[in-house]
Amino acid sequence: MLTVTDSAASKVKQLLSEEDDEALALRVAVRPGGCSGFSYEMFFDGEFTKEDQSTEHGGVKVVVDTASAQLLVGATLDYKDGLQETGFSIDNPNAQRTCGCGQSFS
Repeated sequence: MLTVTDSAASKVKQLLSEEDDEALALRVAVRPGGCSGFSYEMFFDGEFTKEDQSTEHGGVKVVVDTASAQLLVGATLDYKDGLQETGFSIDNPNAQRTCGCGQSFS
């Protein structure tokens, strides 16, 4: 399953607190599309199925659907806040190729 760094968990926790809804979790998904074939999707979700895989990192619940979980095995969600790079990124060892924008993979 997806690993979440302390930095990413902290940022997600901050964003979730602004939503003011204890039932929400971070959903990470892989969808067909993007320049290279698949793209990542992240959003707050309060609807879960029994097939969803979930874990908790730093007080943040992370949910992944079964199909996406297969493509995210060994992947790491990180958050950086610096001059060169700001935002969430996913380092996915399953990606054989990524696009120039870094938002899609194959």
